[in-house]
Amino acid sequence: MANITRFNPFSRIARADPLFSMDEWFPEFSLRPVLRNFESEPQIRLDLAEQDKAYIVKAEIPGVSKEDIHVQVEGKRVSISAEVKQEKETKEGTKLLSSERYFGKVYRSFSLEQEVDAGAAKAKYADGMLELTLPKKAGAKTQELAIS
Repeated sequence: MANITRFNPFSRIARADPLFSMDEWFPEFSLRPVLRNFESEPQIRLDLAEQDKAYIVKAEIPGVSKEDIHVQVEGKRVSISAEVKQEKETKEGTKLLSSERYFGKVYRSFSLEQEVDAGAAKAKYADGMLELTLPKKAGAKTQELAIS
């Protein structure tokens, strides 16, 4: 006589089985082919370093001309914005298979611990990398208050 067992489709979910895959249960609803070619919109990525008398900011903004980049410094707040124009076409013979474009503005803003001397700040852009040297304002010191 054969052993008969009852199949429970949710048992693998309840056990949090790492081998469980939604593709296994619902192959026609798989999102992987859709997301495989998905590219997110451009972002400004930053590296921020502090020296004794200045902050050094390195911002990655590839494919943008320096005329389309704007930097504003207001006290402790630094804002970077850029107009991005990206075009990518894939052609095969004379038939256009794919055409992707992104036109828009990317923006990044952050605050520093000390105020920046905006008059002495310097900006340099080369090979998709914006480098800012932001000198700290003299006399702007942080003071800790005694709690009574």
